[in-house]
Amino acid sequence: MADEVQNEAPVAEQAGAAPEGAPAPREGRGPRGGRGRGGNDNRGGNNRGRNDRNRRDNRGGSDDGGEELVEKLVHINRVSKTVKGGKRFGFAALVVVGDGSGRVGFGHGKAREVPEAISKATASAKKAMIRVALKDGRTLHHDGLGHFGAGRVTVRSAPPGTGIIAGGPMRAVFESLGVHDVVTKSVGTSNPYNMIRATFEALKDQTSPRSVAQRRGKKIADLLRRGGATAEVAEADAAAVVE
Repeated sequence: MADEVQNEAPVAEQAGAAPEGAPAPREGRGPRGGRGRGGNDNRGGNNRGRNDRNRRDNRGGSDDGGEELVEKLVHINRVSKTVKGGKRFGFAALVVVGDGSGRVGFGHGKAREVPEAISKATASAKKAMIRVALKDGRTLHHDGLGHFGAGRVTVRSAPPGTGIIAGGPMRAVFESLGVHDVVTKSVGTSNPYNMIRATFEALKDQTSPRSVAQRRGKKIADLLRRGGATAEVAEADAAAVVE
């Protein structure tokens, strides 16, 4: 009988029985490590969230394709919205963005804080950039008129050394565009929004001799000779046309 009792003890230990004095395992739960706090969870929730944040950080700043843009804050205004409990104040920003070599755009944004309003306006301006043909990379090809609302603007090409003769909002547009010599005049309104919109209407009508020649199926020299220039001068001017 004693031998049978001694043989039963190792059989119980082999079956996985807890040693004497150890706490009994809980029923209905497996060993720790599968999905417990201290286990090896392969789902990677924390790493996945960290990787998403890194991807968002790397994506920011690459919208411009790496090009350097000139950003100018034209106007900022405090606005308010009347609600049931009173008034909510915010800010509206008007920004002009250009690359200094023939591309320019403007945008406006509203937010509760000034930096956020400026960032919204800058993002809007980058999405609405237009291409403007420049003569010798410094001035416009021809005169133009722009009209929006009560505002009317006149833009004229100028010889080298003239500089930018323009008012505040219009000056920001030409500096961002890369124009060095231009003469402008605005009448009818001093609203910066309407002045900039009228200026862009005038810039959209700008055409280069190259585009006109391609549209009409002629040579650039033939178009320039119709202005009274000699054949030699017209050929030289046609060779100097870049855009």
